Amino acid sequence: MASVYSTLTYWLVDHPNIANFTWTEGETLGSTVFFVSVVVSVYLSATFLLRSVIESLPSLGPRILKPITAIHSLILCLLSIVMAVGCTLSLTSGPTARVLHAVCLPVDTKPSGPLFFWAQVFYLSKIFEFGDTVLIILGKATHRLSFLHVYHHATVVVMCFIWLRTRQSMFPVGLVTNSTVHVIMYGYYFLCAVGSRPKWKRLVTDCQITQFFLGFVISGWMFREHLFGSGCSGIWGWCFTFAFNASLLALFFNFYFKNYVKKTTLERLAKKAIDYYYSKETSKLS
Repeated sequence: MASVYSTLTYWLVDHPNIANFTWTEGETLGSTVFFVSVVVSVYLSATFLLRSVIESLPSLGPRILKPITAIHSLILCLLSIVMAVGCTLSLTSGPTARVLHAVCLPVDTKPSGPLFFWAQVFYLSKIFEFGDTVLIILGKATHRLSFLHVYHHATVVVMCFIWLRTRQSMFPVGLVTNSTVHVIMYGYYFLCAVGSRPKWKRLVTDCQITQFFLGFVISGWMFREHLFGSGCSGIWGWCFTFAFNASLLALFFNFYFKNYVKKTTLERLAKKAIDYYYSKETSKLS
């Protein structure tokens, strides 16, 4: 077990490319406002354009689409595991492990080292996740192309860029929790694509909502450290992230109600109606 831990720590924390990483605006890949603006604009434009002509697009069919979906989901599932483990080890390994930095980064923090390396990987992975939308469009599953889906995919890229640019406190918490949720989510999508649909679809939404609540609770801790401690880095970036997560939570609750609570209530009412009908018929026969 110790050798596994040491191996993981070397490859995910102490490797020179990770340990010596420095995020430099204008030099690191994707590190400019122009890059973010172009990427998000292209994503939104392409999504709305393809959405308007979706009926005229050729259908790839499940034989082609399912293997592509499986590969895409498997890559993101495995990448999410690596990011969650890498960021966690970056906080907890070494002689001077600083778990508190998961909540509050010092105001003089430099955007360098393993934590910011994984923040950069996480940021770029959100662009790769645009493939979710492409697959939905190619599969002509218009019911899945909701405002929540497009809004989340577009804005999360902006949020991750702000994490890096402002050296935002609490980004390690967001990175680890979101990556963990994505392990479950993309694992579910992968299993569906290979023909084994699990019964825990609802768990994905439950975990996403739990993630937001956890973030809000820890935000209170961070804000206390900022006001009564030595201060936390990237407080304005945190304000953007907090507002974004609050909006997502509201949208997820709406999604949850429509797809689970309302559905469960209707099923219960239908069952009562059927039971009542059969009880009446039975009484007539007797």
